Amino acid sequence: MFVAAMLDAWPEFAGTVQENLRIAGLESDVRAEMLPHDDGVLTGHRFDVTKSTSEPVGDADDRRSEHSRDHHAHEHDHHHHDHGHHHHVHSQDHDHRHDRHGHDHTHWRELRAKLAASGIPENVKSTAIGIFQELAEAEAAVHGKKVEDVAFHEVGNWDSIADIVAAATMIDAVHPESWSVGSLPLGRGFVETAHGRLPVPAPATTLLLRGFAFHDDGRHGERITPTGAAILRFLKPATSIGHRPQVLDRTGTGFGTRRFPAMSNVLRVLAFTPEAAEQDQVGIIQFEIDDQTGEELAVGIDRIRTTEGVIDVTQTPTFGKKGRMMTAIQVLTRPEAMDAITAQCFRQTTTLGLRSRVETRVILPRQAVKTENGVRVKIAERPGGPTAKAEMDDVRSLDDSHKARAELRRDAEEQALEAKK
Repeated sequence: MFVAAMLDAWPEFAGTVQENLRIAGLESDVRAEMLPHDDGVLTGHRFDVTKSTSEPVGDADDRRSEHSRDHHAHEHDHHHHDHGHHHHVHSQDHDHRHDRHGHDHTHWRELRAKLAASGIPENVKSTAIGIFQELAEAEAAVHGKKVEDVAFHEVGNWDSIADIVAAATMIDAVHPESWSVGSLPLGRGFVETAHGRLPVPAPATTLLLRGFAFHDDGRHGERITPTGAAILRFLKPATSIGHRPQVLDRTGTGFGTRRFPAMSNVLRVLAFTPEAAEQDQVGIIQFEIDDQTGEELAVGIDRIRTTEGVIDVTQTPTFGKKGRMMTAIQVLTRPEAMDAITAQCFRQTTTLGLRSRVETRVILPRQAVKTENGVRVKIAERPGGPTAKAEMDDVRSLDDSHKARAELRRDAEEQALEAKK
């Protein structure tokens, strides 16, 4: 279901998935394909993995180990390496297929060696191994075994590899800036496995999803598989897409094979991009001064402002203890320069301590242009359209009259906006 939803949103990567499955060392009679699906309510796709010598195993999502399925995840970013998007994966239910081909036992050390020796791209390989490692560690903890000795029951390694390699391929191809996930369906009852009857969620699933939020929608049955949980654990998703505006860019729907009354069995991916803004990190250094003269402090602040890595320095009059007047200083810095700028603050002022942190800031895309008369103009891309602001230093150098400066500034800004069209 995860692969189906991702490929439904990014069908251009279907060929990449097929190629990676081929070079992962799967048998020649294993075939994976995307199938259009319509459950009478929604339309989307299923990811179907078959072997000519066996029955179809249904859409390749998660069918390993103690069984469980369905995940509900988000992600940040767009396709290729178009950073800054946010993808939201919403799963209603899970794909349910237990032992269709006997009790095959594939040890983790064998799967890992096979993946490591394959010719799939290194990023895909490391992601696939990482997902399997999460699953193996959970199984080892549940059954009291060493991770190396964990055996994945009820599936053969051909479909196990197909599922995980396909998921890893899409994770690498989309290359999200981040992922997020909402609350997950809990499920109810028991499931029969190679280890006997186990409660839902399966024990390995509960280990993998510690720290995740759940809700009970009243549906019986297994809702999240250990493999689906391993994908979520590997992605380390946030709990929301954040508070800043996002633009919905793509959506994908992946179906499972199990049917539920009055509810589609789907996992949904939503991909978002930031709205006309860019996000980066900024360092903030703050402190107060009450024992330094205004003249000395002005010189110190000027020297701090010219330190490499400083974005801006502001000072605000305020009151301190015993009603004393004091100056609150705030320095915005590049995060990598915070240590050097902290030392400069101690060197140039009398402060005995300061506070520092790194925060996320949202900035509008902008560019600087120079007009014919030599005035630099900054153009900002706002949601309602671009705006222009002339550099006052350039305008001031051309004329000392307020009226002339205003006209020069207005002319320069109009020229810059016209040139951008």
